[in-house]
Amino acid sequence: MKVTNEKTENSQTYLMIEMDEAEVEESTEKAYRKLVQRVNVPGFRKGKAPREVLERHVGKETLLNDMLDELVPQAYEKALEEQEIEAIARPQIEIVQTDPVIFKAVVPLRPVVTLGDYHSIRLEQELVEVTEEMVDAVIEQLRHQHATWEPVERPLALGDLATLDVESTAEGEPFINQKGAQYQLMAESITPAPGFAEQLVGMNKNEEKEFEIQLPDDYTREEFAGKKASFKVTIIEIKQEYLPEVTDDFAAQVESETKTVEALRERIEADLRTRTEARSKQDFEERVIEAVTDISEVKYPPVMVEVEIHELLDDQARRLQMQGLTMEQYLRAMNKTDEEMHEEMRPIAEKRVTRGLVLGKVAEEEKIEVSDDDIDAEIAVMVESAAEDRRQEFKEILDTPQTRDSLRQTLLTRNTVQRLAEIAKGLKEIDTSLKEEEK
Repeated sequence: MKVTNEKTENSQTYLMIEMDEAEVEESTEKAYRKLVQRVNVPGFRKGKAPREVLERHVGKETLLNDMLDELVPQAYEKALEEQEIEAIARPQIEIVQTDPVIFKAVVPLRPVVTLGDYHSIRLEQELVEVTEEMVDAVIEQLRHQHATWEPVERPLALGDLATLDVESTAEGEPFINQKGAQYQLMAESITPAPGFAEQLVGMNKNEEKEFEIQLPDDYTREEFAGKKASFKVTIIEIKQEYLPEVTDDFAAQVESETKTVEALRERIEADLRTRTEARSKQDFEERVIEAVTDISEVKYPPVMVEVEIHELLDDQARRLQMQGLTMEQYLRAMNKTDEEMHEEMRPIAEKRVTRGLVLGKVAEEEKIEVSDDDIDAEIAVMVESAAEDRRQEFKEILDTPQTRDSLRQTLLTRNTVQRLAEIAKGLKEIDTSLKEEEK
């Protein structure tokens, strides 16, 4: 066997491998012995047909392909060992010729990460103040959630709740046909079609109206996109929303433990502060990761991005399945092909691969580790959030080797990002200085 290392670029090594005649013959003989046991050749007991007869019976190409299946993987592994190459994934194999057997292998290599001076990064975390206006906005949402709807004898207005019968077609095809449907008129609503709500404004109870709406080209139901829909609507009842006054009774209705409006506002303010602080922390950590990535150099083989794209697509398929949809249905609705969806995921996948490699290198540099006790503690927290009668079952699901490995990676990433956040705030250096002074 002759191995030529043609070049190394883009974190891949290109090998050209030429097999000796004796190696090809040995693999051909092994392929023949396996194949002859599986194929019935007329005039011979199974396993007894000579090689030449078997080859005429199944075709030369069949035996050749079986031989290559036998020869190429072994030759590839031997070439890696000879060239002292560490591959991180399956290679791309291309058979160049078969007489003699020559094949090309594109070998993905271990990524190389060169970190910049991330210890010099300094960023400030932006803190968002919780204002009275923000509390007022939440209370207004709660008023709408606890509102009552009362029948009124007046024309329909935006915000009202209408009970209606609707018949419609789109260029002769049945479109939306319902009786006694409840529909709230919201400005610029796109349900069931853009402009539908506005057409109903001013109608009275028992009034009938016919109108047409041009459906947009990107309408969610692809079969009706770009068509003209004809509607006939009859108003059965009109209801107006009545918002409750903000009193102590309202506060108790929202949450039994809050007896006064003041207590309700305090609870809302605390919740808002918790959410804004979490969002601020997340935004800060995002900026820190971006800063560390920007000053680092990362080289990796393209196969890593392809693997990440497939994982992203698998995740999306699972989410769609939970909604009762398939990926095929989603692609049809979005008017996209598999290839277009694949390429849309590429920038996201590239970003995830780069960031993951940078954070992995930082964890290595900072000697961040996750112990079994850390994983046990995380599982305990997750189990605590489950219903009491399901906790043991939940614990058994989480406490498996595969899940523990996943949790280990999650905790490692979380701890690494936390370390980088401390460095960016200058806390890590302060902590190190204090320890030096203690010594």
